[in-house]
Amino acid sequence: MEVSESVRAVLIDIDGVLTVSWQPLPGAVAALRRIRAAGLGVVLVTNTTSRTRASIAETLGAAGFGVDAEDVLTAPSATAAHLAEHFPGARCALLNSGDIAADLGEVTLVEDDPEVVVFGGAGPEFDYAALDRAFGWLQRGARLIAMHRNLYWRTDAGLRLDTGAFLLGLERAARVEAEVTGKPSRAFFAAALARLGVGPEQALMVGDDVESDVLAAQRAGLTGVLVRTGKFQQETLDGASGTPDHVLDSFADLPALLGLSSPAD
Repeated sequence: MEVSESVRAVLIDIDGVLTVSWQPLPGAVAALRRIRAAGLGVVLVTNTTSRTRASIAETLGAAGFGVDAEDVLTAPSATAAHLAEHFPGARCALLNSGDIAADLGEVTLVEDDPEVVVFGGAGPEFDYAALDRAFGWLQRGARLIAMHRNLYWRTDAGLRLDTGAFLLGLERAARVEAEVTGKPSRAFFAAALARLGVGPEQALMVGDDVESDVLAAQRAGLTGVLVRTGKFQQETLDGASGTPDHVLDSFADLPALLGLSSPAD
């Protein structure tokens, strides 16, 4: 079944939808090319916190996707905007795996006594000492911001733990709740729609995470499309809090859902 002809733009998750471990999934490059050729707006929305927008665009461009940094909206860039608006000049302690300083802009980063604790993506840095320091800061009144709360993601070596697995325990221990700035926050989807200049009813979101990508987008008024690649697991879909508008085997099937003709037609 094709989607509505009113769709003018597509929001696309990267990891698990276009790529796994930054290697293109079958048919993804050609599918994105067809979507762009049809004149649809495209923005890549990702909770990836290990790379800057420029680095992501460079890697995807080398893989044939033909995107630039302006096509990418990351959780770190959204976090920087949130901090500038709600905590201007605040001292922030960042716990993250990867160098994202370029996307954080004017955020003031400190090693101790922060006003805000910011969680990025999990990795070796999320050890006991780091988490215990964050716990202490939160007990002393620091605010907690998380770029996302994903429990895991898929690499070419299989599923790996992500920030949400640590964040849940820290929230419970410190009796706080993190403000989430990436997916599934409404503000993140709103920022992507504003960049494209469309309303939610004119856009669809494609992702491999049924809750954070798809159902969160649907709650924000977008059409949701879940793909059976990346972190997709049938048992997760069966136990989800809602039903995706569409479920596809892969991103390569999206042009057909959109009613786009193949190059041979």
